[in-house]
Amino acid sequence: MKTRLIILIVLLLSQICSGQRLSWLKISEDGNYIVTRNDEPFFWLGGTAWELIHRLNREEVDRYLADRAEKGFTVIQTVILAELDGLNTPNAYGEKPLNQNDPLKLNERYFRHVDYVLKKADKSGLYVGLLPTWGDKFNKKWGAGPEIFDPVSAEAYGELLAGRYLDRPNIIWILGGDRVPENENHYAIIRAMAKGIRKADTLHLMTYHPVGGNKASDYFRDDEWLDIDMFQSGHSRTAREYDYVVQSRLSDVRRPVVNGEARYENIPDRFWEDKYYGWLDDADVRISAYWSIIAGAAGYTYGCNDIWQMYDISRNPNISARTDWQSALELPGSTHMKYMKAVFEILPWQKMRLDQSLVLNNNPEDTSHILCAAGLDGKFMVAYTPTGNSIRLDLSKLDSDRVQAFWYNPRSGRVKFAGDFGTDIPHEFRPWSEGWGSDFLLILVTEDSSVDLHGLNNQ
Repeated sequence: MKTRLIILIVLLLSQICSGQRLSWLKISEDGNYIVTRNDEPFFWLGGTAWELIHRLNREEVDRYLADRAEKGFTVIQTVILAELDGLNTPNAYGEKPLNQNDPLKLNERYFRHVDYVLKKADKSGLYVGLLPTWGDKFNKKWGAGPEIFDPVSAEAYGELLAGRYLDRPNIIWILGGDRVPENENHYAIIRAMAKGIRKADTLHLMTYHPVGGNKASDYFRDDEWLDIDMFQSGHSRTAREYDYVVQSRLSDVRRPVVNGEARYENIPDRFWEDKYYGWLDDADVRISAYWSIIAGAAGYTYGCNDIWQMYDISRNPNISARTDWQSALELPGSTHMKYMKAVFEILPWQKMRLDQSLVLNNNPEDTSHILCAAGLDGKFMVAYTPTGNSIRLDLSKLDSDRVQAFWYNPRSGRVKFAGDFGTDIPHEFRPWSEGWGSDFLLILVTEDSSVDLHGLNNQ
């Protein structure tokens, strides 16, 4: 502990001297969320930019990061050894990451571009959820590969990276890369890479990005290196994002839980099935986000099919990408995430707990499923209706005789007063439109609550 404290002091001094903006992150005292070194709650609003390092030049990196920073994002998730033939197809400057595909032989010219991305993100107020490698480099499956890691090289590679970036507070290490371990060798490789990182770095947080339908804790529940339980709810309109959070929070090993990859905007729904279900859109993004956070997640990651791969018309599209990434920046879902983060930071999100017993009307677990959470202090309550169905609520658990009700529009970030109500009897609240895309957040606050929603209309 004393050694760790000395290292932290030295790194903090270097951070001040180098002009870095961002704080070191740690886990809250209760283990439920992430905080800065000053114990300020940290809301993980991520963006999947898996091919950012591999495909974009510096000017393009600047454009992407500036857009996400303006929209309130806090974490950008990207990969050093990228998915789309990241070992053998050079980056924008003609450089491959490794010499002879050897994890112990880093190409310094490639890594100078990685350095640039990390520094630029810091200046933009963004953390980087940094994957040392995509999963096909240890478990090829459907990927390009090749598989280059064994436990020995994985540990050495992890230690190399950790030493190189030890003084950069804006990194969150993410192992995995859309894979789960399928045999003992896979487990050994992953744990060895975590061990290598921890040999040089005990300060940065670490998590694991699994394949769709899985949580990190399904595989590494008792591993001390796993600071954050990340899940991938996947690219399906039938996903129940809240279930992953509920299951994670049932564990006796307390960790923040983050939805690290959910329904992508502008991607075919359930693209892996031999059937056409249409395309996922901004409503899917909002539903997966609000379900995740209201259920108790410490963060949510937005994704877009065109942006994760940095698609443009000169490239072969993956998964039917159809919009150049520069234009896809303007798709509505990412702006709606700015509004989502804004309302939960006002509420505040880290002091509320899911309580479905408060929802009294029929509530099937389909795309219209209503989710409700209440503040631990009894001063506020939120309920989310994905398709505009009315919400009948038990108000008696609020710590006041009367409450004020507001409708929050997730598409505009604006709030509307809905009335003043007694808490002695249940009440039914009906938004002004219904159907797909007509989702609304109902907010109830007591008369003496410190929650002030008026600033939301100035976004």
